[in-house]
Order: sequence, then C-alpha cells, then structure tokens
Amino acid sequence: MKLILTSCGLQTEGIKQKFLSYFTKSPLETKVVFIPTAAVYPDAIKVLPKCLNDLAKCGIPDSNIDVYDLHFPMSKKELFEHDVVYICGGSPHYLLHRINEHKFGENLKCFLKKGGIVVGVSAGSIVFAANLPDNIEVFSALLNVHCSADCSVAEGELDMHGKSCVNLGNEQAIVYDDNGKMFVIS
Repeated sequence: MKLILTSCGLQTEGIKQKFLSYFTKSPLETKVVFIPTAAVYPDAIKVLPKCLNDLAKCGIPDSNIDVYDLHFPMSKKELFEHDVVYICGGSPHYLLHRINEHKFGENLKCFLKKGGIVVGVSAGSIVFAANLPDNIEVFSALLNVHCSADCSVAEGELDMHGKSCVNLGNEQAIVYDDNGKMFVIS
C-alpha cells in the first residue's frame, strides 16, 4: 500500500524521498488529484499553497495537478487516470462528510489496492484513522496529528499491538511497506 499519513505533508527530505520512491514514472509524467476540501478555516486555507509547493518541489508540473473539491462525484475511471491523491488538512469532519456523500472512500481504497499513491495531510490523514465514525478504515487506531516532539511516536516500525492511539509529530509520517507493515519516518 502506498499510503503516507502526515501532519504537515512532505515536510522533510525523508518523507519527500519516500513519496518519490513510490513513483513508477517520472514526476513530469505523474498526474495528481489535489483535494483541498477540508480547508474550511482561514489557517487551513493559508496552508494550501504550501501543499501545492510540496508537489512542485517533487518535480510535478502544475499542469498535471487536478483540483477536486468533493462537491460532485468523481468516477473510479477518472480517479484511476491519476497516480497520486493528495488530501489537504482542515476539518476532518467536513472532509469525511464530503468523502462519504460521494462514496469516494471506497474509490480511494480501490485506488490504493491498485498501486495508487495517497498522501494525507492532517485532516487528510485523520479520515483514514479510527477517530471518526464511518472513516475510510485503513488505520485501525486513533491518530493525533501536530503533536509535540516529546509525545510523538518513535521512528521505526510501528507496532500496533496494544496501541489504541498514535501521536504523530509535525515532521513525521506513517508509511506502509509492500507487506502492510507500518513505519514512522521523518
């Protein structure tokens, strides 16, 4: 599974390199669905240019980025014309409501199963976790984002035995390997 759950996107060189390692083609050829739907608050709206810049720093041209606001359905066929889904932060409740309204979560799970890359940022990560009812059901525990360094989860393989909650720092990401194991990187 090529899923990256973050607090702040491709914040570090390590997270950026992991993201790029998932690519099967050149960044110049990579097509992205950019989802700003959760950005309903001024602070979240201010971060949207930084999220777009994350993609630009990876070499993805603006012309390859399609903005999808989840106000209308996107067919599975249209989604599968892309290589990456980048889901921005803001209100996880609003974002999940829009995802469920258009049954986009099922399409995202199929997209991941077929080798698509998904990056969640803050609320875009929380919708994959157990924080909210009717979530996308990929990460089985609660996920706290934007945690301070002194209470963040340790880097390395993420052992979920006995964990009901994971605290993720601003410069950390949860990533998956081909065997479904989870790792925390920065």
